[in-house]
Amino acid sequence: MPAAEAGAQATFGAWDYGVFALMLLVSTGIGLWVALARGGQRNADDFFTGGRRLGALPVGLSLAASFMSAVQVLGVPAEATRYGLKFLWMCLGQLLCSALTAALFLPVFYRLGLTSTYEYLEMRFNRAVRLCGTLQYLLATVLYTGIVIYAPALILNQVTGLDIWASLLSTGIICTFYTTVGGMKAVVWTDTFQVVVMLSGFWAILARGASLLGGPRQVLSLARNRSRINLLDFDPDPRRRYTFWTFVVGGTLVWLSMYGVNQAQVQRYVACSTERKAKLAVLINQLGLFLIVTSAACCGIVMFVFYSDCDPLLTGRISAPDQYMPLFVLDIFEDLPGVPGLFLACAYSGTLSTASTSINAMAAVTVEDLIKPRLPGLAPRRLVLVSKGLSLIYGSACLTVAALSSLLGGGVLQGSFTVMGVISGPLLGAFVLGMFLPACNSLGVLFGLGSGFLLSLWVALGATLYPPSEQTMGVLPSSAAGCVVPSSNASVLLDSGLLNAEMIGSGSVSAEDPGQPALAHSFYAISYLYYGALGTLTTVLCGALVSYLTGPTKRSALGPGLLWWDLTWQMASVAPKEEVATLDDRPVKDPEEIPGVKSAPDFRPTEEDGPLFLQREGKGPGPWAPCSGKGGDLDRETNL
Repeated sequence: MPAAEAGAQATFGAWDYGVFALMLLVSTGIGLWVALARGGQRNADDFFTGGRRLGALPVGLSLAASFMSAVQVLGVPAEATRYGLKFLWMCLGQLLCSALTAALFLPVFYRLGLTSTYEYLEMRFNRAVRLCGTLQYLLATVLYTGIVIYAPALILNQVTGLDIWASLLSTGIICTFYTTVGGMKAVVWTDTFQVVVMLSGFWAILARGASLLGGPRQVLSLARNRSRINLLDFDPDPRRRYTFWTFVVGGTLVWLSMYGVNQAQVQRYVACSTERKAKLAVLINQLGLFLIVTSAACCGIVMFVFYSDCDPLLTGRISAPDQYMPLFVLDIFEDLPGVPGLFLACAYSGTLSTASTSINAMAAVTVEDLIKPRLPGLAPRRLVLVSKGLSLIYGSACLTVAALSSLLGGGVLQGSFTVMGVISGPLLGAFVLGMFLPACNSLGVLFGLGSGFLLSLWVALGATLYPPSEQTMGVLPSSAAGCVVPSSNASVLLDSGLLNAEMIGSGSVSAEDPGQPALAHSFYAISYLYYGALGTLTTVLCGALVSYLTGPTKRSALGPGLLWWDLTWQMASVAPKEEVATLDDRPVKDPEEIPGVKSAPDFRPTEEDGPLFLQREGKGPGPWAPCSGKGGDLDRETNL
């Protein structure tokens, strides 16, 4: 395989920046085209859900792109390099997540016709629970998005000299611009384009790397000899960073918290014109995730083989594992100007897709959960202007957090996973309690949310303060025995045995270290993939226990459609209504304005397979209209 110089450095050239600029220009053009097509957005529903008329293919690809940020584009290959091809088990966890989302959560959210996921929490519990979920989501998303914008800029700056502020401002401003102007449609269609760019970048790297190393068969043979083809790792130890069980158990719940109940994802699949198209979008999303994760993991294996005898992390060419990928790209494409720019576009496509998704979702949550209840008389066109203003504000906030992330030093990547894991897990538990445990009450779910959040935060902070050793996590060995020492450093001898020992021992901490607490090598050392699962299970168990101790909710007090099995007996649907708040400035009727208990929606069974919409002003009560919960009609319809 090609030898690498231990001290070699490389940078991006003019052609590379040209390819990157072209990607940004196309993304901006898509946003403008969508904003100007068909008269733009006439109301808030157009801005946040595309009028609920989007097709399955663009929505599915947008779902796949939403959490495939540059953190994953840079991080997944690095993890595969260090831990092996068992990272592919993540695809199984994502498959289980997609199946559970389509079967359990999607039907409830879609048929209720919600724009904000947290509307459900008020319908099922009370406004305090809704506000708790909303504020947790906004805080976590601003922090996560800011870190996602900053992390790749920092990594590429350290490896290639790419100006960090130029990359931050160019991606942040353009993303905020097209999200503000084009709304959901712009986000979905730019995400679709960016998925194509991400896959093109990965496949170009795979083709070039494999050809330099003698073909796919030679790559697999060398990787197998170095223990990187290790799919059959069924070690049940939860401290092992990646095994079959961490991906299937912990990974499934982590992805379910991000795809089943996360506002950014729910907002996309309720934008489909029918429920069948929404479920098809989830299936397309799974295919997209499979292609992205598989391509990234295979890039990691090719990258390991390329550096198998001269690990740049050991020789000092890079200072962190996340820097492997940009260095590898510059090494294999050094004689092909412009091609490294495709990887740059690939990485930042991930950043743009995640940031635009988050900005649009945060604006939707703020309008639905905080503004509409306070200003119920706000006209639809005013709501559109408010929504655009909020997108601009949240985009600026994410850029500010990205700038402040420079104070975090090298911990930004770990911070991005920690923020989402600690917040998303307990919120998933709250929705599970609401949809699948009729007896759960408001006090129980609030107590469960607090308990799950505090426990997962405790573990995450413990792992940050007392990181587990590489031996505990299962980092595989690497070597620097084959490095070519530059003549200027000829006096420095590279002792391969010393380098190998340094690799195995780096980050290791003796179990007898008296300065560490007893939990440092057990509880704090569990894989980060279990953080979300820990929060979810704690929320469910504590919420159920407190609910039964304080007086369970009576089934007759719940409106129809709030429990999952309410919807298994019916296929109710109403296609999106063209006339709703689009031709005049009458205020949109909110759930809070409808008489009845907990603003339960009005069910109108039809033969279509679209969302259930709330009863509108001027309509008579439907045959399944909500009541106060004191009459016998509700019991007859919902006590199944």
